[in-house]
Amino acid sequence: MCSSIREGASVSEWRVVWVPDPGRWGTLPEAGGLGVKDLPVAVERIGLMPGDPVFIAPDFTIDCDLLEFVLSKHFRFLARETKRNYATDVRILLTFLSSRGIDWRRASEQDLLNYRTWRCDAPQNPERIGGSKWNREAAAFTRLFKWARVSPRPVDASRREDRAADSVSARVSWLTPRTWSLWSDVGLRGHGRDGVPSWGWDARTEARNTSFVQFILSSGLRRQEGGSLLAFELPAQRLQHGRYQHGQLAGAVTRSKNGRTFYTSLDALRQVETYVQSERAWAVKRAQQMGRYERVEQMRLVTKVTRGRAPRVFWVDRDGVEGHQYLTHLGWRERQWLFIEGPEGPEPAWLWLTEQGLPMLPDRWNTVFTTANLRCEEVLLTPAEREVSRNLRAAEVRGRTPYATPHSTRHSFALYMLIVLNQLMEARFGLTAADRRDFAMLFGDPWWLVKTLLGHADVETTKRHYLAPVAHLQLESILATAEADESDRKVEDIDGVFARLAKESAGIQDIDVIVDRLPVAGR
Repeated sequence: MCSSIREGASVSEWRVVWVPDPGRWGTLPEAGGLGVKDLPVAVERIGLMPGDPVFIAPDFTIDCDLLEFVLSKHFRFLARETKRNYATDVRILLTFLSSRGIDWRRASEQDLLNYRTWRCDAPQNPERIGGSKWNREAAAFTRLFKWARVSPRPVDASRREDRAADSVSARVSWLTPRTWSLWSDVGLRGHGRDGVPSWGWDARTEARNTSFVQFILSSGLRRQEGGSLLAFELPAQRLQHGRYQHGQLAGAVTRSKNGRTFYTSLDALRQVETYVQSERAWAVKRAQQMGRYERVEQMRLVTKVTRGRAPRVFWVDRDGVEGHQYLTHLGWRERQWLFIEGPEGPEPAWLWLTEQGLPMLPDRWNTVFTTANLRCEEVLLTPAEREVSRNLRAAEVRGRTPYATPHSTRHSFALYMLIVLNQLMEARFGLTAADRRDFAMLFGDPWWLVKTLLGHADVETTKRHYLAPVAHLQLESILATAEADESDRKVEDIDGVFARLAKESAGIQDIDVIVDRLPVAGR
């Protein structure tokens, strides 16, 4: 494997190739590649797994030390997305060092300091990064140099001086509830300025897309957490006297690898059920008629799912081999292989399906959001405004159209829940400032409750990364209440609170701001 790929080399550019998933190698040359006849078998024999990176040096040879690092315990057990992020970060560092004639194994603390300066501060670098991105890169480099036993370690994420102080992510964004409605109507439902679907709108995946967005928006789940749910994992336990139901999230699909309880609204669940009975059922039926499931290489037909505190899934594969695993231990890759016996034959247990009736992988939701953003720009911006890329548009122009990412749903959920929980403490319980302090000591304040809903280990993460717009506000100022008699006390409606916060804080998109600035049709 550690041989030359082809002759010729660029000056310093390192590359990364990724091990494909089974069945996605494409057409391989009969003569083989990298000096072996059957490349997939050779890769598996080495121990590489789907999604693992292979680092290619500027002379187009595979770096054997980096290959051993990928196979080591320092890298192997990372989540697939983390592997991709870390490998991408390491590749950029390798290219930087190589351009200066420095072997990465001999990099010094000064070399990494020069890299950090260029990466974060150098005016000559048009793509400088912020503190959060640097801290992630420092974690990746620390893992590499620790494994390689480079001493002294040129960078160490455990050292305070090697971490950035400005670590709040610049990608954090919030949309108010009514702005999410605008974004969904225009971007996912194809509505025009008149509020009705445009002529010729393709609504084939509308139910799936809108129900997914509403589901993760009401639950605060991450893209991978909500996107890899199985159909039989949908919440079914309704809270007493409530409009929410709760379900159990498998630890293997979470970032912390710890399962947790999550909550979602009945309205969101009804939308998901409508999708299951309409678009999803139709996609499954077509796939069965076209024999797509018969060609699926990895199929595990579920025979039983146990109940209790630690449910297990039992299955049998195409070769008749039986297997089982705790539900919480099934990661998103294994979940793709699970099928259940439906009325017309096997169908995926995976909840969200493509038009072809196959599991829609979590990262494909990025495309759905990007398409919806472009649709909003097409409807809400003038042709001249659309010609300018989003990063170069003036703030006034950016404020005319909503922009969302899958993680925006999580940020918005956190902000919404904080405001609602504060409203409960202010309005429902009628607590004074002293009462709220006592209540917080007994049951935890709204920050702690939101932290629990998001699955964070530390409440400071919730405050710094998700709720920065209101982190500086006291409970009394979140809801503008009169400090008069209880009979005169008035509480703003939720839309009013969001509207005020949007005006006072950066990063919150609110429909009033957008609608007020919309160009009038016909002008």
